[in-house]
Amino acid sequence: MRRLERWIITGISLVFLTSIFLYVRTGEEKSAGEEAQVASETRTQFPLVEVKEVIPDIILDIRYATADNFTGKVLYPSADCFLLEEAALALKAVQDDLKEQGFRLKIYDGYRPFSVQKKMWEVMPNPNYVADPQKGSMHNRGCAVDVGLADMEGRDVEMPTEFDNFTEKAHRDYQHLTADAIAHRRILKEAMERRGFASIRTEWWHFSFKASQNKPVLNIPFEAVKSVVPGRN
Repeated sequence: MRRLERWIITGISLVFLTSIFLYVRTGEEKSAGEEAQVASETRTQFPLVEVKEVIPDIILDIRYATADNFTGKVLYPSADCFLLEEAALALKAVQDDLKEQGFRLKIYDGYRPFSVQKKMWEVMPNPNYVADPQKGSMHNRGCAVDVGLADMEGRDVEMPTEFDNFTEKAHRDYQHLTADAIAHRRILKEAMERRGFASIRTEWWHFSFKASQNKPVLNIPFEAVKSVVPGRN
């Protein structure tokens, strides 16, 4: 009788443990499925792409991933560049056009999280050079890019000033420059505008993709962007 009771108890225990295993396993599979669905929805809604994936031969010199910028601080955790897909594709067309003239693009900045915009405004609260966080920057929308020119070997060519030079010399109409600096500024401006980018008066390097300027301000950290953009998974 006791042996029979032990068999019954053992059988019940096995059924109980099997049920727990199946319940946990089903929960894990459901969780993985839900995560996959969320990831898929995020990719569908997520507007940014990695520029290097679109333009493999682009030159990146992302200054805000270093302390070599006007704040003197590292503001990005990595030297990656992201843009809205339509802006990145337009920039690829610019690169193709410029290569026919013997130049390549160098990018200093692209998408910028809104939290970084606020830090910049604390250092330089001047809307001529840094967008007021009350309005948000085109960089926060993923449609602005700061660019310069390089030759086909990747060497810098002469431009009016260094990047983030907040003086009159960086203005688009400033003329007390060398002939080469003026010519390169014009070549860059014409190439960008031909593909739908707009310039601003105070910075020769800044361009916004006009077709995307009504997009919302984003505050997605670089780490989160890198986890969902195409080519990162």
